[in-house]
Amino acid sequence: MTEDISKDHFEMRLVVEDEVQFLCDLAAGEGWNPGLRDIQCFYQADKTGFYVGILNGEPIACISAVKYGNDYGFVGFYIVREPWRSKGYGIQIWNHALASLEGRVIGLDGVVDQQDNYIKSGFKLSHRNIRFEGNPEATLPISDALVDIRSLPEQQIISYDEGCFFDKRQSFMQAWLSEEGHMGFAYLEEGNIKGYGLIRPYADGYKTGPLFAENPEIANILFQALCSKVEGGKIILDVPEVNAAGIELAERFGLEQSFETARMYKGEKPELPLQKIYGVTSFELG
Repeated sequence: MTEDISKDHFEMRLVVEDEVQFLCDLAAGEGWNPGLRDIQCFYQADKTGFYVGILNGEPIACISAVKYGNDYGFVGFYIVREPWRSKGYGIQIWNHALASLEGRVIGLDGVVDQQDNYIKSGFKLSHRNIRFEGNPEATLPISDALVDIRSLPEQQIISYDEGCFFDKRQSFMQAWLSEEGHMGFAYLEEGNIKGYGLIRPYADGYKTGPLFAENPEIANILFQALCSKVEGGKIILDVPEVNAAGIELAERFGLEQSFETARMYKGEKPELPLQKIYGVTSFELG
């Protein structure tokens, strides 16, 4: 679908799969440190949820507006390339994306300098997410309660994940769990998942996400196991500020705050179990 919206030949259309790397490249240029294979997995979440803005044949802007189930959506990758900012192109692709999610509760993780603009569009603050970075090392052996995430039935993991997210994210999870370079563990009690975590490479190290756990002890065990996979490499962990135990975990491992976003919603705020969320899956897709 292409929509001609100005005399300057600015058009917006859905991204096709061989173009989707453009979004990730722009995000990397903004210092957002996307995982090396994030965008390929993100695209599987909703192939009708990624847009590019093209001016006179040149891509200058992008945004994602991914749909979850029938009731939720999440906006990310809202970027206009530097030479074309403050010229009206950003608001056009923004409005286009929001229109595609009409009737849904919409979430986003807003960078500091855009939060006032999101408020003008009807978004309200839920909480801050804090990015921590550092080079933690595992100090305990891997617990017998942990299993490699890929050894479990896929649907068992997806069902647990659904309880920590807006809705079931089947297509995304299938890609996320199987992607090259993605490593993870689940914590089991009597065969039931009580937490799981994944870690994946980005340009300068590794990103953790998600890290979901029933209690701080399980979160600690999972995080140490993930650290053991990367042998003291640099790790990013994005923690909801309202999860005090998650903040304590990050600080205990010597991680330092480097960035923050505002989790905001347009519409009724979903009741996420934030005390189980020790690491957000991603700032781009929630």
